[in-house]
Amino acid sequence: MYNASAKRYEQMTYHHCGNSGLKLPAIAFGLWHNFGDTALYENMENLCLTAFDNGITHFDLANNYGPAPGSAEKHFGRIIREQLSAYRDQLIISTKAGYDMWEGPYGNWGSRKHLLASLDQSLRRLGLEYVDIFYHHRMDPETPLEETMGALAQAVKSGRALYAGLSNYDGPTLVKATAILGDYRCPFIINQNCYSIFDRTIEQNGLKETAKKLGKGIIAFSPLAQGMLTNRYLDGIPADSRIKTDGRFLKAGSLTPQKLEQIRKLDSLAAKREQTLAEMALSWILHDGVVTSVLIGASRPEQIISNIKAADNTAFSEQELAEIDAISIPAL
Repeated sequence: MYNASAKRYEQMTYHHCGNSGLKLPAIAFGLWHNFGDTALYENMENLCLTAFDNGITHFDLANNYGPAPGSAEKHFGRIIREQLSAYRDQLIISTKAGYDMWEGPYGNWGSRKHLLASLDQSLRRLGLEYVDIFYHHRMDPETPLEETMGALAQAVKSGRALYAGLSNYDGPTLVKATAILGDYRCPFIINQNCYSIFDRTIEQNGLKETAKKLGKGIIAFSPLAQGMLTNRYLDGIPADSRIKTDGRFLKAGSLTPQKLEQIRKLDSLAAKREQTLAEMALSWILHDGVVTSVLIGASRPEQIISNIKAADNTAFSEQELAEIDAISIPAL
């Protein structure tokens, strides 16, 4: 029977999620990749236990994570049941709904029908009575925002979730959603968005600034740009890389000569900071205190341990920040 490391909470920094009372680890673990039916269960188990042994309490899922959709929740549910059940109250478990899940007109987006039915399915796969955070996964132009926010509020009111979250929203829509959820007195605390040195969308669409102003947390996914912000591809494309084994989210064509030159320059800067490129990329996201937590993925336990080091050095000089911008943001 698994016994968690007694020193696990010494390994991690925890931040309040916006103005809420909930604390999240600076580094959280996402099950977007490597937890589908095509992955080895023993490795999934090892990844999750390594994460928890090193202070990662937050495990992030969605209804469609796989392949097949739903399989990541199913496998994590087994890990909870067989290894982590004694630690349930020390875990933050999140899931989402809003992408395709089943055939017909009710299998996606933001309707009350889809969100609440999907949450019930997620809870069955996970074997849980509730999740800690339930997100709407993406903005839905076909459903009134009031309906979607009402469904999130109902999920919390019914006890199936403790907190509500939004994923892939922009700043102006966040303002409207916050007002609606405030009327429901729903504890909406967090935004999940793609954010990295290479992807500044939340800086450009008002999400980052608005979340700070409203006192809402941000958790960043794809902080390593699907592996580009590592030294993984500096000498070619490895046979066991995500490009070769999956290819859905990062394609070989993305590694243009210009992009590789950017990666090499960033890698050189990281070395001056006595960090790996991955560590610097994660540290950069956390440097100004606006982002609560960074979601990492992993295929090997050593990657988790290495990435956790990023939280040890999140201070950047103005010169370093300017150099990162000059390297990574295309000249107009």
